[in-house]
Order: sequence, then structure tokens, then C-alpha cells
Amino acid sequence: MEARRLFAIVPAAGVSRRMGRPKLLLPLGGRSLVARLLEVLNRPDITSCLVVVRADDESLLTEMRTAGGEVVQPKIDPPDMRTSVQHALDAIRARFAPGPDDGWMLIPADHPVLDEELLDLLIDCWERNDDLILVPTYQSRRGHPTFFRWKLADEVAALPADRGLNTLLEIHSEEVTELPVDHPGVVTDLDTPGDYERLQRQWE
Repeated sequence: MEARRLFAIVPAAGVSRRMGRPKLLLPLGGRSLVARLLEVLNRPDITSCLVVVRADDESLLTEMRTAGGEVVQPKIDPPDMRTSVQHALDAIRARFAPGPDDGWMLIPADHPVLDEELLDLLIDCWERNDDLILVPTYQSRRGHPTFFRWKLADEVAALPADRGLNTLLEIHSEEVTELPVDHPGVVTDLDTPGDYERLQRQWE
């Protein structure tokens, strides 16, 4: 049986309004947040990692050239995460022609404390599971990365304009596997300076 392929999608086209500065370039342990995330995602069982970036974000593009990852740069800046994901799915479809049982993993760029051990656990569960969606939970809270079968990719474009990707988990609620993990990183994101200060203290 042919191995299922897995693609990572990293939406990174936000403007960091609440942070007040480009949050993905903030340092953590000597590297930028986005570089730290991409290092963890650079592994043989992920076929390709696509990062969606705004057309005018030269600072992030420069960092990406160093950190790796395949850049997806839409001509019109994506207004939300769902649109960013759609651009990445289109790029994967054009380049790799995925099969229905291949997978795509959504990991927002502002979830910077994903580590190799946690990703090992999630990918192992994904490969052994036949459900359409896998989502990690921490203390009963759903987080990221979230895994989807490729057969759901076409449904993203068909979602109502006012609905986000969580709608897929609602529509397919009977085919969602929740994996409890003892790692707060799956629910740790960065929106404000206070979030960043707390993350720095935890890292130290």
C-alpha cells in the first residue's frame, strides 16, 4: 500500500495588530518564532511545508529564505486564515496531485512551541487512524496542529463566506479523533505583548 503523504500548511499572512510589531519575527531562544516552528516541521514524514505570506512582507520573506519552507504569496493578501489555507491547498493540488487519503496539517504560525516529540506523537496517531480529522486537546481544549484528510480540501472552498475552518469539525463531528496530550503548546498562541512575555518566562 502506498504511504499516505502529509503536507503542512502554515498561515502567516496576518498583520499582528494586537502585538504591535511583526510577531513571527520575535526571538525565542536565539531564533525567530517562525524559524523555530519551521525547524520542527522540517522532517521526512512531511512531504512539503507551505507558508502563506503577504506580498509586501519583505522582512518575513527574508527570514523564510533562511528558515526554509515553501512560500505561497497570493497576489491579493488573504483577509483571513481560511483564505490563506485555500491558497496553500491550491498550491499543493497543483504541485503534488494528492490522493483522497493523503493529509494536510494546519499549524498557525503563532503556535511557536510545537516540539519534535509532540509532533511524533500526533503523526503516529494520524498514520494509524482512519478518521477524517485529528485534533489534539490539552485540558479538554482543542488546539493545533489539526490534521485533515485531503478529501476534505474541496470542502474548504465550499464553506459559507462567514464560516471558518472549524466548520469542518462541526460538519464531520462523527469522524473527528481527539487526542489528549500533556503539552500546553497545542493551545499556546501569541496575540498580545502579554502573551509574548509569558512565553519568554516559560521558555526561560
